[in-house]
Amino acid sequence: MEFLQQLQIQKENEGSSTGTLWIKSTGLTINSFSPVNNQLIGTVKTTDAAAYQQIIHQAETAFTQWRNWPAPKRGEVVRQLGEALRKEKNALGQLVSYEMGKSLQEGLGEVQEMIDICDFAVGLSRQLYGLTMHSERPLHRMYEQWHPLGIVGIISAFNFPVAVWSWNAALAWVCGNVTIWKPSEKAPICGNAVQQIVAKVFAANQVPEGVNSLVQGGREVGEWISNDTRIPLVSATGSTRMGKELNKAVAGRLGKTILELGGNNAIIITENADLDMSLIGAVFGAVGTAGQRCTSTRRLIIQEKVYDSFVAKLTKAYAQIKIGDPLDSNNHMGPLIDVDAVKMYLQSIDACKKEGGKFLVEGGVLEGAGYESGCYVKPCIAEVLPHYKIVQHETFAPILYVMKYTNIQEAIAIQNNVPQGLSSAIMTLNMRESELFLSASGSDCGIANVNIGTSGAEIGGAFGGEKETGGGRESGSDAWKAYMRRQTNTINWSTHLPLAQGIKFDL
Repeated sequence: MEFLQQLQIQKENEGSSTGTLWIKSTGLTINSFSPVNNQLIGTVKTTDAAAYQQIIHQAETAFTQWRNWPAPKRGEVVRQLGEALRKEKNALGQLVSYEMGKSLQEGLGEVQEMIDICDFAVGLSRQLYGLTMHSERPLHRMYEQWHPLGIVGIISAFNFPVAVWSWNAALAWVCGNVTIWKPSEKAPICGNAVQQIVAKVFAANQVPEGVNSLVQGGREVGEWISNDTRIPLVSATGSTRMGKELNKAVAGRLGKTILELGGNNAIIITENADLDMSLIGAVFGAVGTAGQRCTSTRRLIIQEKVYDSFVAKLTKAYAQIKIGDPLDSNNHMGPLIDVDAVKMYLQSIDACKKEGGKFLVEGGVLEGAGYESGCYVKPCIAEVLPHYKIVQHETFAPILYVMKYTNIQEAIAIQNNVPQGLSSAIMTLNMRESELFLSASGSDCGIANVNIGTSGAEIGGAFGGEKETGGGRESGSDAWKAYMRRQTNTINWSTHLPLAQGIKFDL
């Protein structure tokens, strides 16, 4: 395919890189098959222990130089990366769509997120502000400043194979850190492609080798990063189960984490909602990326007075969803990532039925021409009760649970009564309902939207959630502080040495 040629994707490639240098490894081979048609895209070697140690050493060396580059100069390099991504947007977007299975529009949108975070980081490179404080001691000055941490480990998930890495990397770099990235073993070719794009920009600017390194592999490589005391911060995206294990390892060595884990996101649709607008948010949230977003809409909590009319609109809309090759822009939904994901989808449907769930739109695996990979499934809708165990669980698939409520306090309680706390939304034209939803008595999620869905975060806002979602924040706002260490400074410019709190100590 042309986009593979444009990105210089080889059928076989090493999976470890410090930038322009690709390191040979004796590790296992990862074969990347597209869920679109089950065709082999390429193979990469997993990083072995020797290659990992070489990469860590190179990253440590690079950090001693990179941290001393002026932040605006680091920002200029990131600006150029944004320009390079603009040139490669179409090809890289197609690769994301082909390797992961999301629609082409979503693949292109993911690359746009990379471009947007580069733009954000450029401005941030001139705004790494600290505060000044008045000292209680005369002729003293107090202030705080922020310094880079060192090596930042980034572990990304298959559903956003490039964007989430960029949220972390762009901010980490302008803050003066170096990064080591382990992409998902389910989307390794995207990682290699991005590494090549970054390497060209960095080489042109004489950025030290090792500021951006790539390691490929599965759980073992992730464990190396988690347990490595030379990596003060690990940012990881994935399942809650994975996050709990990683957090134990990093916390055990008193390291820092940014965790973006599971979501079980709900939209509350009130009797005061614009139902047509609500429909768009609900359907895109539920079937976008085939339900494989951490911000996918899993639950619709619908006021009983509008329940029947809205569900009728919803089922009619589902009948119009086109499923097929995600590179065809006429299709709304592509495949799940692999056959294991299909098994979990089917298991969740069975579990829902056993608990009493009534399927308003039936699910199932699609077969026939165009669906030979076995990864294409039907988006489905189940009418459930809020307390069902399956409703408390995040299934990475297009299964939407609908349920009724009577009053707004009940709706908020239903929404909050799950272990996860990432994204949430309310559809209402009633100001009192929306303000209650956004208040301390409202949504307990890290993201709370009014009259938009649960999917689709902008770069300007910090992204992340609460409870079993992990509590980390990435991307915009002041999320940059997580990638730096705060230092409080006091300068005495008097001729005496007064002590704080009025303590006397005379010699």
